[in-house]
Amino acid sequence: MLIPHAIAVAQADGETDGSKVDRAIDKGLGYLVDIQLESGVIADRQYDTTMSSLSVIAFAAAGHLPADNNEFGDASGRALQYVLRSDRADPTGYYGKQDGSKMYGHGITTLMLTEMLGMGKNALQNELIHARCSSAIKVILSAQNRSKALQYDGGWRYTPASLDSDLSVSVWCLLALRSAKNAGMDVPDSAIARAIAYLKRSYTSPLSSSGKPMRRVAGFSYLPNNSNPTFAMTAAGLLAMQVCGQYDSPLVLGSSQYLLEHPPKWKDRYFYYGMYYYAQGMHQRGGEYAETAEKNCQRLLLEHQEASGAWASPGGEELSAGRVYATCMAILSLSVKYHYLPIYQR
Repeated sequence: MLIPHAIAVAQADGETDGSKVDRAIDKGLGYLVDIQLESGVIADRQYDTTMSSLSVIAFAAAGHLPADNNEFGDASGRALQYVLRSDRADPTGYYGKQDGSKMYGHGITTLMLTEMLGMGKNALQNELIHARCSSAIKVILSAQNRSKALQYDGGWRYTPASLDSDLSVSVWCLLALRSAKNAGMDVPDSAIARAIAYLKRSYTSPLSSSGKPMRRVAGFSYLPNNSNPTFAMTAAGLLAMQVCGQYDSPLVLGSSQYLLEHPPKWKDRYFYYGMYYYAQGMHQRGGEYAETAEKNCQRLLLEHQEASGAWASPGGEELSAGRVYATCMAILSLSVKYHYLPIYQR
């Protein structure tokens, strides 16, 4: 049974760009409410736990928390309660097995739990969030501590037992660790330092003996020691460096300049993944970077929102993730102006 969405948002004549964005975000959240099941699940294709977690993050990014006494708060609270069920994770606390989302999903769900610490509907739910979060963080740390070749050390890949790493999975896991550390959870400094070292190996400019890039402008690649930057990976690497406090790193300066010179296009591979990190990372850079990214995000996303309020992938691998994934990532990209999520606060 679907829960009907009660809010209809009318378009006003002569509305500002800001109000257009607000309306688009509300329509997107309305879509998530519309497809939510009685169980609390918000998903349209697969990865029930992960998509429900991503939806909770999207609601929070727009200022709607599980304890809020309104339609969006209620939807967020029920999605959170679903994720907190004991059957969503395996006995070790790993969230990527039950719904098949692997370490991608585990990173997303762990990030959601860290951002929701202390934000539950009541004390009992807050205790459960903390317990689930603690176990999930241990899974990430254990996966990082697998014995890997040097080029992969400090990163993550598809499973907790993986012996290699890639940037797309690693950034989700790193964001979760950084958010947990910000919230006062036990995350060793060495874990963050090793992850930063892995990020540096994924930067496409050779580094000098002192660790400085030999090219002023460069990006990030999917795998380490690769010379082919992409929009999505460069955006992800940029934000990951920033949330680790590396705001003035030459890698941050070089990758943000790369993104300025190589703006996103609608049919870019992993478009929504890239837009999410692009919006957040360029906003952190401020000035021309933030202004350009804001215009690009609004232009590309507002144009492609469906009448239902959802967004859909233009093609490629993201098609299989479905509309909930695309909609959440679009909302996160557009809601950067609100500054609600602690992980993105400088």
